[in-house]
Amino acid sequence: MFDLSGKTALVTGATGGIGGAIAAALKAQGAKVIVTGSTLERAEAAKARIGADGALAANLADRAAVDALATDAEALGPVDILVNCAGVTRDGLVMRMKDADFDDVIEVNLTAAFRLSRALVRGMIKRRGGRIINIGSVVGSTGNAGQVNYSTAKAGLTGLTKSLARELAARNITVNLVAPGFIGTAMTDVLTDDQRSAIMKDIPAGTLGQPEDVAAAVVYLASAEAQYVTGQTLHVNGGMTMGF
Repeated sequence: MFDLSGKTALVTGATGGIGGAIAAALKAQGAKVIVTGSTLERAEAAKARIGADGALAANLADRAAVDALATDAEALGPVDILVNCAGVTRDGLVMRMKDADFDDVIEVNLTAAFRLSRALVRGMIKRRGGRIINIGSVVGSTGNAGQVNYSTAKAGLTGLTKSLARELAARNITVNLVAPGFIGTAMTDVLTDDQRSAIMKDIPAGTLGQPEDVAAAVVYLASAEAQYVTGQTLHVNGGMTMGF
């Protein structure tokens, strides 16, 4: 099951914990994997660590760079599976949040996903098949104090996912979103014991998730076994939210 042999996947943000785990999982299922990072040095390091097949660099806050990334990826592809995982945070209370902090997060987390999807879906339509998988967050459903920008971007990915799914379903292209909860990465390693204890109270599973938990969800949605699943949000959060 979940054989991805003969498929090419582009994974943005593969230099991070979740993106790296996704890229490794897709590779393990037989896909040809292209990873991206903010610099070529970081992308090449991720490629070597994962055993990926290609590495590309792009500043996802730069729209021209995003468009060029799509072109470069297709030259290595063609891309059958797009995983929009790259993201940044610029946390702060709304009264103190600068325009740049809001704009940068929207640009990288949401606009880049739109632009890459728009560019790469053309090839998928011609080949009459493809997968787009966006990586959201639990805060896209719940909101989070101090993360107006990030929560807005992740909520926007939900709307992007559903709308693209409706447009592309007849072309045998599925579009889904994976929404992680609190996952054990470098971002959560900095939590204090008190912060970690407070979070655990809201997680019925009683533990943080692991990047591999998110990667497993992506592998399923990328596979032929998920051909009838589109426009959905798959929450990977240990039961932290239910009913969304």
